[in-house]
Amino acid sequence: MTKTNTNTLAQESLQLGMLDGGSTNIEKYEFAPIKGYPMLNWRGKRPFTSTQYFPAQLKEIHGEEVDGWRNKIFWGDNLQVMSHLLREYRGKFELVYIDPPFDSKAEYKKSISVKGKQAIGDQGSFEEKQYADIWTNDEYLQFMYERLVLIRELLAPNGSLFLHCDWHKSHHLRCILDEVFGQKCFRNEIAWCYYGPGSPGMRQFNRKHDTIFWYSMSPTEWIFNATEVRVPHDEKTVGNFKEGLRGSGFIAGDYEMPEGKIPEDHWIFAIAGRYPLDGVKRVGYPTEKPLPLLERIVTACSSKEGLVFDCFMGSGAFQTAALRLGRRFIGADINLGAIQTTTKRLLNVVDELRQKPLGSDAKYYTGFELYNVNHYDIFRNPAQAKDLLIEALEVQKLEFSTVFDGERDGRMVKIMPVNRLATRADLNELIHNFDHKAWQHRHNEHPNRPVEKITLVCMGHEPDLAAQLELAAKPFKIDVEVVDILRDKADLEFKRDSQAKLAIKKGELVIEKFYPMNLLQKLSLQKEEVGDWKELVDSVQIDWNYDGAVLQPAVVDSPGKDDLVRGVYKVPEDAGTIRVKITDLLSELWEGSISNGD
Repeated sequence: MTKTNTNTLAQESLQLGMLDGGSTNIEKYEFAPIKGYPMLNWRGKRPFTSTQYFPAQLKEIHGEEVDGWRNKIFWGDNLQVMSHLLREYRGKFELVYIDPPFDSKAEYKKSISVKGKQAIGDQGSFEEKQYADIWTNDEYLQFMYERLVLIRELLAPNGSLFLHCDWHKSHHLRCILDEVFGQKCFRNEIAWCYYGPGSPGMRQFNRKHDTIFWYSMSPTEWIFNATEVRVPHDEKTVGNFKEGLRGSGFIAGDYEMPEGKIPEDHWIFAIAGRYPLDGVKRVGYPTEKPLPLLERIVTACSSKEGLVFDCFMGSGAFQTAALRLGRRFIGADINLGAIQTTTKRLLNVVDELRQKPLGSDAKYYTGFELYNVNHYDIFRNPAQAKDLLIEALEVQKLEFSTVFDGERDGRMVKIMPVNRLATRADLNELIHNFDHKAWQHRHNEHPNRPVEKITLVCMGHEPDLAAQLELAAKPFKIDVEVVDILRDKADLEFKRDSQAKLAIKKGELVIEKFYPMNLLQKLSLQKEEVGDWKELVDSVQIDWNYDGAVLQPAVVDSPGKDDLVRGVYKVPEDAGTIRVKITDLLSELWEGSISNGD
């Protein structure tokens, strides 16, 4: 893939296939409601028949290729990432697993703890909002519908989708899955069960399971490695087995008892704690799922060296499972914290695998690449984007409005979701709350003037977004402008950049100073008050011969939770332009270069 600096939407249109009774034909989009075939409808539902190609920029390379392949991680809106992947990977994925938003109406936070006490004294931790899972119903359903259509395009003819959800939207998602894949492609509704305390005064049964829907691309052909996922029979089953007894459910072949049974559709895996009962340490990312749960899915429905995909990556648990099980993978997430967490997690797994004796047939794809799609580095944390935009655009907040976010220069300002393309579905709430009574009054007073001036602020948008809003306002005339941050970001300042000072002394690279400005602001610290900068750092990566475009770290200094980075590194004799990437505890980045001759 070539590096590109474009941040506009490419004009190439990629046509999408769609449901025709669960067939694998993806050459055309033809679907009409059929008698006896229920469909879920919502306000503003639109067919998703084509998408645009989005370029990707290669940013980092870790490790070597294995048989010509490196795994891939994409930072960006997964709709854009999947649109990018269609060109090369259409019909290629054996397995797609997604753990999408649940519409839980919750804000998920991560605890940030400084690694020592010299840097900040007694105020050593705080919570940082990672993302918000708050949607309007129609917006959420269109969001999921479009992504499921793209996933179907990417699945191989014998491929499978596992969708992880809970009680909030499982009933709606099941209907959408039936529509996109076809009812005949439904394989299982798996209940992942776990334990935990309830709240005092509960007036219902304790909700202690999630739902995982399994749909295959084909109604007749799919991968299922039954032998590899069998679990031991319980003692009663073994005791009841009698040679020659048929119809018991225990017999494999004529008179043999299989080595273990295929698991039922209710699974029990531990969820709570940093060191849960399954013995696998969690990384502390919000909504992280147990690694053994994902290893069962990967083992069951993909082949060794097969290609698998997760476009709601989060903590990287699925990618970790794929790497450990010898699968090739691609992952994506909009949140930079997810990208950094997954990168660190994968590098740790690679180190573990290097120390593991390999069998004669063992193969691990340990190299991976990092890509950006559409420059989402404007906002390190989408959860904070709205407040940053209001400040940067000098928008005056409206105290009582529940629809508009503020007012600027006589225009009502609506900030659209900035962690994905703004679409017609994102306008539904605004359209539903049009004040027709006030508009009629304004029209009567000034028939030739717009009854409202509206500014939509977004981060990538459908080309007809303004026209769609104007059309919805008919018969009234409104004036709509779109401020697209991807296009207009040069005029705006959203964050304070970190600062660092590098030096080469006696053949060693020395990081003399590092000031993560946003982190210091959250800790209410000035630069002069920082004791040891290393206490504020998650990792340091160094490329000794930087080519000016792609970082290829030869040094990855990523210590444990309570350990500090070294800060001093031996420079190889053949080093040229040295590139240093420092990641702070907020997952924000500083990158800088120094010449070996300096």
